[in-house]
Amino acid sequence: MRLVTSRQMRRLEDKAIGNFGIPSILLMENAAMAVVREICQFFAAKKRNLIGLKATVLAGKGNNGGDGLAIARHLTLIGFEVTVFLLAKSQDLTGDAKLNFRLFSGTGGKLFVIEGEKQRRLARFAFSQADVVVDALYGTGLRGAMPSIAEEYIEEINQTKAWVVAVDVPSGVEADTGKVYRIAVRADLTVTFGLPKLGHFLGRGPEFCGQVIVDAISIPPSYLQDEEISNFILTEQAMRTIIPKRQLQNHKGTHGKGILAAGSLGMSGAAILSGRSAIRTGIGLLQIVTPRGVVPVVANGVIEGTVWPAGGDANLDADAWPVIEEHCQGAQALALGPGLGLNNQFYFVLEKVFQNIALPVILDADALNLVALKPEILQSRKGRGPLILTPHPGEMARLCNLTTPEVQENRLELAVNKAVEWGAVVVLKGSITVVAAPDGRAFLNPTGNPGLGTGGTGDVLTGSILSWLAQGVQPLEAACLAVYLHGKAAEILAKEYGWSGFTASELADTLPKARRQIES
Repeated sequence: MRLVTSRQMRRLEDKAIGNFGIPSILLMENAAMAVVREICQFFAAKKRNLIGLKATVLAGKGNNGGDGLAIARHLTLIGFEVTVFLLAKSQDLTGDAKLNFRLFSGTGGKLFVIEGEKQRRLARFAFSQADVVVDALYGTGLRGAMPSIAEEYIEEINQTKAWVVAVDVPSGVEADTGKVYRIAVRADLTVTFGLPKLGHFLGRGPEFCGQVIVDAISIPPSYLQDEEISNFILTEQAMRTIIPKRQLQNHKGTHGKGILAAGSLGMSGAAILSGRSAIRTGIGLLQIVTPRGVVPVVANGVIEGTVWPAGGDANLDADAWPVIEEHCQGAQALALGPGLGLNNQFYFVLEKVFQNIALPVILDADALNLVALKPEILQSRKGRGPLILTPHPGEMARLCNLTTPEVQENRLELAVNKAVEWGAVVVLKGSITVVAAPDGRAFLNPTGNPGLGTGGTGDVLTGSILSWLAQGVQPLEAACLAVYLHGKAAEILAKEYGWSGFTASELADTLPKARRQIES
């Protein structure tokens, strides 16, 4: 699904209004009905009688406030007891918002214009009694911090026990960046219109948006496709189309061969986790190249793979190159890095791989840290074969000579710029992992949870990407599919364990279940 900036969404709406002839008031009405529909479905699922439920709406003076007033009107007509707090004087309202003010006033619903402490006391009481609170204060046009009076009311919303619904984007969250300057509404549900916005998934946006529902509000699909959009959110429907379909005649040879160069003394677990993940993702043949001294441990940890000794007893060094080169014959992909250790002699192997291996190559962990010592090596890979980099923010900081906070401040743009510069697929890991393509497109992953913040889960991701590549999935699609299923597996485990306590090994073993859920 496409992701847009607030400016792109305004252009799409203006095109629908100007070219297709959709009245702007109809778009506002459809937006309101989309929110009302979600509210009604929520309480119906809880078997609550809608008549007499209490709704409090906080509305601003712009179109977002107009949406809120229309929502208040429809909820009143259904039978909700609705109270509106308006952060504007009626004479300051214009256009469709002004019309919806008049229409709501005709319903007899309660409306208070926010002026002083009296209204705040009333709002505090209304929020405490509400079954649902609707945030329609600021929409996609917000930039920077809000006025202090708005922040006071948002503090009250964030203390309520009511179900909180945000209109388009929670007030206080920048629609394009997900930045929150001081405070924002913590919504349980955000209903957005036309297409999802970048801020729903960037920065702190996911922390405040809750579940995100998208409603097209009658904008024709052809208009949504016309805009040149390069950012996307990964969806289950799209991932389902990527998973290779297996046939009765298939065998291990048709399921692909992958080479994994990984492990060192003290970090054999990384090679095991990555190998186990590749097996669990469905690779036909896995061959692991690892230091001589850790071969017994790795062989016992991944009994389904073939393990080849190379280099010294503790680390893979320059002598590993001929072993890797030999086993890349007939393979479909090569992964380098999990648990490798910072042995500078392995830099020679990276140079040889970049110049001589045409297979798709994945760089992870210490392979990335070695590249960071001489980033110009990435230029030697261009035109010689696909390259996938899977840095976490710290590794990305080293690759780009930045601080980790600087990386986190600008994740999307940085990942895209570097993917274009390096001619590589960049998987910038994080709470919302960004998969950036060399052509400038970016794909944001919505699956996963904080349970992934434990040692070894990155190794699991590398093994999964390797497996999908070996099975014939193209590099960009393989990265997207692996990232999505990685997060999906974490969500499955969280249902049993919560957001902590499950291990990277369990994550690898849950990958088939995640894939099966999507296939089904």
